Amino acid sequence: MKILHLDSNHEILEQKLGAAGLHNDREFKASKEEVEKIIHQYDGLVVRSRFPIDKSFLQKATRLRCIGRVGAGLENIDLEVAEALNITCYNAPEGNRNAVAEHALGMLLSLFNRLHTADREVRQGTWNRESNRGLELDGKTVGIIGYGNMGKAFAKKLKGFDCNVLCHDIKPGVGDSYATQVPLEELQSRATILSLHTPQTSLTTGMVNTAFISKFQHPFFLINTARGSAVVTEDLVAALEMGRILGAGLDVLEYEKTSFENLYTDQEMPTALKKLLGMDNVLLSPHVAGWTAESKYKLAVTIADKMIAHLVK
Repeated sequence: MKILHLDSNHEILEQKLGAAGLHNDREFKASKEEVEKIIHQYDGLVVRSRFPIDKSFLQKATRLRCIGRVGAGLENIDLEVAEALNITCYNAPEGNRNAVAEHALGMLLSLFNRLHTADREVRQGTWNRESNRGLELDGKTVGIIGYGNMGKAFAKKLKGFDCNVLCHDIKPGVGDSYATQVPLEELQSRATILSLHTPQTSLTTGMVNTAFISKFQHPFFLINTARGSAVVTEDLVAALEMGRILGAGLDVLEYEKTSFENLYTDQEMPTALKKLLGMDNVLLSPHVAGWTAESKYKLAVTIADKMIAHLVK
C-alpha cells in the first residue's frame, strides 16, 4: 500500500509507516491540480494545511482509505464527503496538546507581568518599575471554552496556580477534577480570563464578537491559541480600547490564510489589524502554540500509529 505525503514532517512518520510495510511518496511542492492527477494511486494521504482537501479532490481519490492530518484541526478537509466515500480522517491533538497548553499559559503570564513591554522598555533605556507592576494568576477565575484535548491540558497546567477553572463545551459531562463544566452564561458572569480551545466550525466562527463580549460581567483577559476565525478582530480592538478586554494573547489571527503560512491575503493590511499591532496590551505569536520540537515528533508518531492501525490488518 502507498502513502502520499503533501508536507514535510518529522522523519519518524515515514520511518514508522515504512517499517509497517507501507510505501512512502512525497509531493511537497506540487499544486492541488497536479496532486489530483495522481491521488488515485494512493491508499493513504498525509497532510498539514497546504491546500483544501475538498470534494473535487476526494472524488478523484478512488483508492484512498484514510487521511492523516499532522495537527489538531480538520477544517481543511471536507469531512462529509470523506465519510460518504468511506475515507477515514485522523488528526493528532494528543501530539501537541501539551505544547498548546504551555504556550497559552506563557502568554497569560507574560500579559499579567507585562514582560513583553517591560523587556522593550529596558532595551530602550527606560527603567520604570511602577508602570510594569504585574498581576498574580493565583486565585483568578479562568474560563475555558472548548474542553477537549487542548482545553483539558491547559486546565491541568493551571492546577498549580490555585485558580478557579470553569469550562464550557457543547458536549455534556466533560468537566473533570481540573475544571467545572458550566453553562456559557455562568462562565461569562464569573470569569476574568478567557482561553479559547475550540475547533473551527460554523458555531465558533466569529464567536467572540461585540455581543459575546458584552455578556461578560467583568473585564477580562483573552487568550486564543485555537483558530483566528473565532475572534472578530474589529470587535476585539473596540473592546480593548474601551477596557472591556484588558489584554489579549493571540497565537492566531482572523486574517491568516488557511494554510497558516501567511498572515493575510490582501496587499493592504486591514485597519483593525493595524490598530491591534500597535497595542501594548496585546501579545502576538505566529500560530506556533503547538509548534515545538517535542510536538513535531509526537504529532508524527500519533498520525503514524493511527494510519498503521487502519491500513495494516
